[in-house]
Amino acid sequence: MTRQKIADFCSLAFAVISVAVICGGALSLLWKTLAAGIGHVSWGFLFESMPDGNVLAGGIFPIVVSTFLIVLVCLSVSVPLGLGTAIWLAEFSRKSPRISRWSERSIDLLASVPSIVFGLFGNALFCQLLGMGYSIMAGGLTLACMVLPILIRITREGIVTVPNEYRMGATALGVSKSTMLFRIILPHAMPSVAKGLVLGIGRALAETAALLFTSGYEIRMPRSVWDSGRSLSIHIFELANVTGGSPNANASAVVLVAMLFLIAVVTSVLTRLAGASESKVRILQGVTS
Repeated sequence: MTRQKIADFCSLAFAVISVAVICGGALSLLWKTLAAGIGHVSWGFLFESMPDGNVLAGGIFPIVVSTFLIVLVCLSVSVPLGLGTAIWLAEFSRKSPRISRWSERSIDLLASVPSIVFGLFGNALFCQLLGMGYSIMAGGLTLACMVLPILIRITREGIVTVPNEYRMGATALGVSKSTMLFRIILPHAMPSVAKGLVLGIGRALAETAALLFTSGYEIRMPRSVWDSGRSLSIHIFELANVTGGSPNANASAVVLVAMLFLIAVVTSVLTRLAGASESKVRILQGVTS
């Protein structure tokens, strides 16, 4: 066996072992969570409230609603800003290379900031300076700041990978820049956009430290986004520190994992449906070839 074949075999073996370890760890964690919590999940647990604020009784419906509202506020702010920034960095930043360079460095810096720092920042800015207090709005805006770097980076990479032939073909046909972006480039980059959304939503749903300082701990049904609301991750954190709270904590973890799985599946389906529009792009390939 030649040295090159030995190197190839070692590389393949290392890759297979790495994948097996990662998948095995993930499946083990998922199995343990499901085994410990699935038996405590019921319709009452999902759609009832907690009587008199007792976290060991009743259901988690108000907490699920609060979690949904926090993620909704987060995405309402982060998706337009992240998509716009990614488009500018990928398509228009060549005219301002210095601004582009510093923008990318700032995004990388934001991506590496610990979540607890975002929580302190959100508490100081949204809760105190802007007078929002502990509220769903403050928590959602703080999570939007956390999700933005992920969404911008992944979306930008997806836009950059779109072949230049598509842009050249659209220009040759007299297509405007905005039409080219929304009809040709973004549909082709939709898988990357969806990947960024899934990762962003996953981080928002699972975040605890940042929400401890911004969204609050209330377990009653929120009347608006200006009310305090407890997310599922904070609820799991509290139950894990309460005597006898492990069954409800595991059941809440199962609900959280199910929400993440459902979001990933729905996003994948929508991405495939949106990808059907890419067939229009094939026409431009024929023009430029």
